[in-house]
Amino acid sequence: MSSFRLFTYIFIVILGFCLYSSFFTVDQTKQAIVLQFGEPKRVVTKPGLNFKVPFIQEVAYFEKRVLSLVSRDSEEVILSDQKRLEVDTYSRFKIIDPLLFYQTVRNELGARQRLESIIDSSVRRVLGKLKLVSILSDARQKIVEDISSEVNETVKRLGMKIIDVRIRRADYPEATSQNIFNRMRSEREQEAKEFRAQGAEEAQKIRANAEKQKTVLLAEAEREAEAIRGDGDGLAIKIYADAFGRDAKFFKFYRSMQAYEKTFVDKDTTMILSPESEFFSFFGDKKGNLP
Repeated sequence: MSSFRLFTYIFIVILGFCLYSSFFTVDQTKQAIVLQFGEPKRVVTKPGLNFKVPFIQEVAYFEKRVLSLVSRDSEEVILSDQKRLEVDTYSRFKIIDPLLFYQTVRNELGARQRLESIIDSSVRRVLGKLKLVSILSDARQKIVEDISSEVNETVKRLGMKIIDVRIRRADYPEATSQNIFNRMRSEREQEAKEFRAQGAEEAQKIRANAEKQKTVLLAEAEREAEAIRGDGDGLAIKIYADAFGRDAKFFKFYRSMQAYEKTFVDKDTTMILSPESEFFSFFGDKKGNLP
């Protein structure tokens, strides 16, 4: 009796495990293929609970959502004008046929490897027909559309669809960038030298003009000063003449005083004159009286 119960328990466990292994759930974000010994038997695209043969069949799941792919390495492209660019791409794709996808690339890892190779080839082919100025212009949107269209034609045979392909970065190779930088720096230095030379020339013109204006202004000022000085001297002479004309004796005395001042200003000067000289006519007698 105990052996029968044990057998019953084992049978129930095995039956339960078989039933558990017979069902699988497909999420809304997934799609699945039921495989039997590695061969696809049916495709499940609707979410829900599904049945499979336990132990014989297995399930492979694939994404329904949009997937992204970023290029691992920059791709060097030679343009039609022989310019070289390093290009990084970013793409989004979707699995639209799980069966074809499984038969061609097996899984997502294989799909990414194939897709990256296809995109790189398309980028080289499309950009190789263009010049650098086209890539830097507004035609860039048309370029990525051409790449997306070309890639789509290929990946359809792999059960995928390209949503879009974008060029993340398009730069010169490092050596080329350094050469361009050096050339640009030389051009800027040359322009700076020319600007400095032009500035020095203008400064020299300004200084020469300023010196000319200074000379003219000084000459005019000197001329006006001489004229004013001459007018002053003339006025002074007139005033002196009017004043001395009224008293000739005082005028003679004043002129003698000026002569004494100029004569005796230098202490080292020695003069020998007769006391009766007219030069001393205003020194007076012993009492200091004028003659």
